[in-house]
Amino acid sequence: MPGRSQTPSPTGSGNKQKSRDGGFSLAHGLLNKKYLREPIVSCPLPDLSGTSLRGLQRVSLTDCQKEGKVLRTKRISLYILSQAAKLLTLLIAISILSFMLVSYSPIDPIRAYIGGDMLRVSPEQRANIEEYWGLNEPRVSQYLNWANSILHGDLGTSLLYRSPVAQVIAERFVASLALMAIAWLLSGIFGFILGIIAGMKKGTWIDRLIKGYCYVLSATPTFWLGLVVVIVFSVWLGWFPIGLGTPAGILEQDVSLTDYLRHLFLPALTLSIIGVANIALHTRTKLVETLNSEFIWFAKAKGEKGLKLLWRHGLRNISLPAISLQFASFGELFGGAVLTEQVFSYPGLGQAIVEAGLGGDVPLLLGIVLFSTIFVYVGNLMADILYKVIDPRIRKEWN
Repeated sequence: MPGRSQTPSPTGSGNKQKSRDGGFSLAHGLLNKKYLREPIVSCPLPDLSGTSLRGLQRVSLTDCQKEGKVLRTKRISLYILSQAAKLLTLLIAISILSFMLVSYSPIDPIRAYIGGDMLRVSPEQRANIEEYWGLNEPRVSQYLNWANSILHGDLGTSLLYRSPVAQVIAERFVASLALMAIAWLLSGIFGFILGIIAGMKKGTWIDRLIKGYCYVLSATPTFWLGLVVVIVFSVWLGWFPIGLGTPAGILEQDVSLTDYLRHLFLPALTLSIIGVANIALHTRTKLVETLNSEFIWFAKAKGEKGLKLLWRHGLRNISLPAISLQFASFGELFGGAVLTEQVFSYPGLGQAIVEAGLGGDVPLLLGIVLFSTIFVYVGNLMADILYKVIDPRIRKEWN
């Protein structure tokens, strides 16, 4: 009938509106899935009235992507600024605390500087030395002068080595870096392997043996283990030198790579053995939790088992926490290096800080404290960034 054909149907209009709204929702999902994968920013869709479903996938999202990039850049910039502010605050707090502790120390820096000739020094000469080093000023003025010198790149002069503090730290850190790097790699690799073996053999004698070994190592002092290693491998067996970084009585240019490695082996072995326990126990715990997950039971139901199951489903879930924990262990690594270098008389940064503390070398002591603070903070920061980059769940929250 002519009347019916001219009257629009409310139901038909509602269906068109519903279809168009559904098309918009479908377009939003397709565009996000195709172009953004993980939505970076929520932005309104352009007006798609009159656009076919095929044309919905070709809608330009340049503005939305630009906005997402700007927001991501802002977040990264704020993260960098916040970490720099935290490091600056930490350095200020550590410097004030360290300076106060050194200032109230019973060690006399003048006596440590002069040494055995202290009895020959007259009160006038002592006063001149105090004035030269600024020790006759109030402690607040001493700290401000020291902080001002640091801001200008001058860490002072070492009283023991008669050299700039920055030069002493650079020379000693090269030796310590080789020691800590080898120990860090060995402890991470062997600890990860032992943790996997213990987790796969949960409840067996192998698991109990590895756990007992790790518990004993966790309770073992570093200096005691170093003494045992020296007695066994140097005194009884005679395989390695007792200590030092190079053979005694030989010029530095005449020392071969083999000599360096032979003197480095025992300190690195001691430091790596101590670091195995933490990573092994942590890896075992994570692997046991992963193997009890529902997706692992589903994989087992499909016939996967053994190393294939570990490689396809378990390794990634346990490697991320292990890597982060290993990077976050820089503080323990540096503390263990101090004791290890002292036992083996290894010429590294740890031995230098002990000598500076006992000898009253205030500039060197404070310089090493600040340097070690930055070293440990950078390790923790690397662990945090690495976890954000590798783990997609945390990366999504970060973005």
